[in-house]
This record gives sequence, C-alpha cells and structure tokens, in this order.
Amino acid sequence: MSGAALKRTLLRHPGLARPAVVAGMFLAWEIAARWWIDPAFLSPPSKVVASLGELFATKGVPAALRITLWELGVAFAISVVIGLVVGLSVGLSRFANRTGMPIILLLYGIPQITILPLFILYFGIGPPSKIAFGVTHGMFPIIVTIVAGVQNIKPILMTAAHSMGASRWQIFRWVIFPHMIPSFFAGMRLGMTGVLLGVLLAELYVSTAGIGYYTQLFTQSFNPTMLLALVSVLAGMAIVLNEIVRRAEIHFGRWRS
Repeated sequence: MSGAALKRTLLRHPGLARPAVVAGMFLAWEIAARWWIDPAFLSPPSKVVASLGELFATKGVPAALRITLWELGVAFAISVVIGLVVGLSVGLSRFANRTGMPIILLLYGIPQITILPLFILYFGIGPPSKIAFGVTHGMFPIIVTIVAGVQNIKPILMTAAHSMGASRWQIFRWVIFPHMIPSFFAGMRLGMTGVLLGVLLAELYVSTAGIGYYTQLFTQSFNPTMLLALVSVLAGMAIVLNEIVRRAEIHFGRWRS
C-alpha cells in the first residue's frame, strides 16, 4: 500500500490510527529509555510491564489499591450527588444563579492544595480526609457544567410542559434531564479526574496507606520501574471508570440519535 493510500485509509478509519499513535509513543519511549535516559530516572515500557507481577506481590500494595479505589468510589459518588443537587438548584433558579454562582466560581478558583492542612485537621489522616479532599476537586466541575447545561434548555420547552399540566418530576424527567445529559456526563468525566487528583494529592502528603503513599515511597527510593508500574495501574483504573461513564452516557442519551 502506498503512503497516500495508507493516509486515506487512516483518515477514513481513525480507529486504526489510534493504535498506531499509541504504538509509536511506546516505541519512542522504549528507545529513549534504553539508549539515552539514565535508568535511575526512566524505565522502558517492556520492563514496566514485566514488573507488574512484582508490584502486586509487594506487601501492602494490593491493600493500598483497594483502599484508594474505595476512596475514589465514595468521593466520586458524593461529588455527583452534591453536583447534581447544587447544579440544578442554581441552574433552575434565576435568583439562586445570580446569588450563588459567583460564590461557586470563587470557591472553584481557590487552589485546593492550599487548604489541605484544614482537611487533615478536621478529618484526620485516615480515609475521611482523602474522600473529603477528593469531593472538593470533583463537585465543582459537575456543578458548573450542569448549570451551563440547564441554562441552555429552550424556555419554550419548559413553557409547553407547564401548559400541558406536567408535574415537576415529569418536567425534570422528560425535559430537563434529557437536555442536560451531554453537560452532565462531561462534568462527571471532569469530576472523576478531579476526584482522582484530590485523593492522590491527599495520600501523597499525609498517608501511611493507599496508592499515593507507595508512589512517594517508590519515588524516594529511586525505583522508576515500580513507580511507572503503579502509574500504569492508576491509568487502567481511570480508563475503566471513564468507560463506565461513557457507556452510561450512551445508554441515557440514545434517544438523541
């Protein structure tokens, strides 16, 4: 196949280009790690994959993965509930929007890492502080995107539903929720990334368990192979969670197609 024909094929089928791009990135990483970069700072991907068995056999790592996954799940669920309730409350009320939205944006703009000591002071060094810190990172993107999604609903749809005698639940179920699905799930994806960041930051700074603790441990011991293996596991967890959200979006938004 000529170069031009290959290019046309990749343009028509972007799904074929993605594996090629990923393979190229891993190949470049493998070459750079083996020939140019000090192995004390970067390990080749082949060595990282081979070390996954050793990672799971390391004492404390499987328990740390379970703890972090549990913290992520709880923090994400709380973020979605708070984000949905506050987002709808602010988005559907003009008074609440004018009053509360500037405050929400102000709180969203505060660097969360600066108030981490307060969370440790209030919730201790156990899982509650990691969950609470993850919630502060995850709920604001959900709130902001839900407010934007609700405000984009055409007023004539709400007026028509009222004129036909629809109840508040029916208006939410058949008018508001379907039209805010893209914004809601976009916010969930952003919130999931924020929750992951918040939980790991809290574990990095104050923790004797969880993935963040072992990330710091492998970094301080100059063990890039185990560190990258742990990061690979984290990436896998994030991909799985993102795929769950994507499939939920397809399920609830199938009417749009």
